[in-house]
Amino acid sequence: MAKSSSQFICQVCGAVHPKWAGQCEGCGSWNTLSEESRQETPKGLTSGKGHTISFVPMDAANKDAARLATGIGELDRVLGGGLVAGSAVLIGGDPGIGKSTILLQAVAAAAKNGLACVYISGEESIAQVSLRAKRLGLASPSVKLASATSVRDILATLDVADAPGLVVIDSVQTMFIDNIEAAPGTVSQVRAASHELIKLAKKRGMTMFLVGHVTKDGQIAGPRVLEHMVDTVLYFEGDRGHQFRILRSVKNRFGGTDEIGVFEMSDAGLKEVTNPSSLFLSTREAPISGACVFAGMEGSRPLLVEVQALVAPSYMSSPRRAAVGWDAGRLAMILAVLETRCGLRFSDKEVYLNVAGGIRISEPAADLAVAAALLSALYDRPLPEKTVVFGEIGLSGEVRAVSRGDARLKEAQKLGFEAGWLPKNSKHKGLTLAIKPVDSVGELLRLLAGPAARAAAS
Repeated sequence: MAKSSSQFICQVCGAVHPKWAGQCEGCGSWNTLSEESRQETPKGLTSGKGHTISFVPMDAANKDAARLATGIGELDRVLGGGLVAGSAVLIGGDPGIGKSTILLQAVAAAAKNGLACVYISGEESIAQVSLRAKRLGLASPSVKLASATSVRDILATLDVADAPGLVVIDSVQTMFIDNIEAAPGTVSQVRAASHELIKLAKKRGMTMFLVGHVTKDGQIAGPRVLEHMVDTVLYFEGDRGHQFRILRSVKNRFGGTDEIGVFEMSDAGLKEVTNPSSLFLSTREAPISGACVFAGMEGSRPLLVEVQALVAPSYMSSPRRAAVGWDAGRLAMILAVLETRCGLRFSDKEVYLNVAGGIRISEPAADLAVAAALLSALYDRPLPEKTVVFGEIGLSGEVRAVSRGDARLKEAQKLGFEAGWLPKNSKHKGLTLAIKPVDSVGELLRLLAGPAARAAAS
């Protein structure tokens, strides 16, 4: 007979502890251990005879299943071209960011294309979901709504021959399995419920969206194994102070990762932004110091954003360094390179860096644009009008080439830019932009600061 015992599981990382402790040894979080019961399997139970599995050659001709469009172009882009039958998609984001809204819009659009859709909410009643759908103008008799939290009931309802093609579970942290003695949202419940729901999606060939809550660090709550179980992981990002929302793919077994979809939040729901570069750039007519346009890449999409810098005198022993939308450690490195290789002094100045529009940049290709914005703010000299900048800076001060330089410049030329500052080896054939190669931060300083800096940097 199975022996019952208890264990303590961290609700952040899923680490198992034999006894309670104030701090988790796995992730270092405090007061996150929760007691849960477990069943110990007697030895010898695994010796029973199993079924023989069959193998097929790797080069077997398998017909690829056609993707189904959701009707929302930006969502289809992030998914890799549309919905894949039998796939499980996990979508996470901060509360109120728009996870339920975009999925409600997706099922309404897919239902118009003839796909049978089901929306199961464990957080709201049917009346509440229906009211929100009417407010967004999405009320449709083709979409079936339900309010349920029991995985056993959901399996009994959907595990049928005429199963729907698209199912939304909002959210996976509210689902529970009745034979597990743990509260909904705990590691054991989330892991077991997700396993059963994903197995159902594979069995019946349905596309299943699982909505996941996030922790204060922005990670999806529950065990990390949840992200390994699903086929696609999407994160909904955005700043409360901006109307833009970014849907980012961080894992996709059927498409590329780091793809983004850009949406604008409005009273009528989320609207697609087909040309986000024009929205992330300022519309002022006269150039100002401390502003630089960076030509970046988000997945396969070129994206132009404005990097803003402010350098101000400081009377404190430790001047402040603040970065919004950019890694603070990377900013410290760029400042150190400029001080060491160009003979500049930032130790007595406060430095502020901001990426306009609420977007976050993570690629090293923005190094040259950040350095240009800092030098422009330091010398109070604006960059030439209609100029884009990109390139990676090394610790020795050299500027290295980055990938997809031609795609970045094509996007800039399409938006009316006339010049580009970029590494020497970047590709730019067939373009009419005036290209200025920059091989080091010293050359960048001479371009921005004029004759006085030429003598200082030589």
